[in-house]
Amino acid sequence: MINVTKAYLPELDEYYCYLKDIWERCWLTNYGPLVVELEKKLKEHLGVKHIFFVNNGTFALQLAIRSLALKGEIITTPFSYVATTSSIVWEGCAPVFVDIDRESLCIDPELIEAAITPNTVAILATHVFGNPCDLEKIAAIALKHDLKLLYDSAHAFGVKYYGKSVLNYGDISTLSFHATKLFHTVEGGAIITDDDDLAFKISYMVNFGHDGPEKFHGLGINGKNSEFHAAMGLCVLPKVSCLMAKRKQISELYDSLLMGMGLKRPFIRDAVQYNYAYYPIIFPTEEKMLCAQKKLNANDIFPRRYFYPALSTLSYVKSNNSKVAEDIAPRILCLPLYYDLTEESVYQIARIIKSCLLA
Repeated sequence: MINVTKAYLPELDEYYCYLKDIWERCWLTNYGPLVVELEKKLKEHLGVKHIFFVNNGTFALQLAIRSLALKGEIITTPFSYVATTSSIVWEGCAPVFVDIDRESLCIDPELIEAAITPNTVAILATHVFGNPCDLEKIAAIALKHDLKLLYDSAHAFGVKYYGKSVLNYGDISTLSFHATKLFHTVEGGAIITDDDDLAFKISYMVNFGHDGPEKFHGLGINGKNSEFHAAMGLCVLPKVSCLMAKRKQISELYDSLLMGMGLKRPFIRDAVQYNYAYYPIIFPTEEKMLCAQKKLNANDIFPRRYFYPALSTLSYVKSNNSKVAEDIAPRILCLPLYYDLTEESVYQIARIIKSCLLA
């Protein structure tokens, strides 16, 4: 069976060394030494000022919204994983969808200002498939209208723009470390900011509001992660460069086999150092996409319809005109991409897709 992704797992002996130490210390959670070490190494690896290792990427989004005390309308994208929108709604805010750019698949900055109202408090944009948004234009709009700026960077681990981590843009960026991600801790996520005051606020909000063992600085909740998850992260982090290089190699093989067949790929600017987190292709019609999906499934190959349906069609949000997102969402398919996917499998996947395109 070939799934859309496969988690990298370290050698069992390597993970066991960390487990042995956890057993000896009997310090399982509450900012144990492995969590502290992982946060330190992530800061160094990613080149960020403040990072908080939390229990998942959705919580990271929710706490980002809560830490900025946002109440009102948040401009966001209709083309992302559902957590981007559901976090906004869960935190009592209203998502206002702005359509995507047809080439990059990220939120279209040319349409943002028309969606701003007196109730707008923030922009929450997604680096879709790890492809950075138009960072300069969105930052200028946020500054002009005094809006908070958040980035859902769940797919963007290790991505750089002009040599700088995309996580350094905006007031807050969030990451997902779910098992499906390039870098994972089985379950987990992170909140990133370079604002010292905001970092202090987040530091107590993720730990019940504690300011010392018997003091509380303010309202908080439990967002901590465990030593076991940190141990996995410490095993995986040194391998990320190699995993990324292998994904690039596989992506380039897909390119050589599939381009020129009427398929489209998201446009990535030259200034971007990409992480090859996903391999999405856009079919000319939904019918062709469904044909490919059906034939791949019949061969025990399971790509994924990321991201379908468009979030503007969810039952619990106010719909709007997201023509581009609603046109692309039914036609896009993410092909299998992971570190040990074989060339033989890539050739097989390409042959099946070609048979549908030529039918």
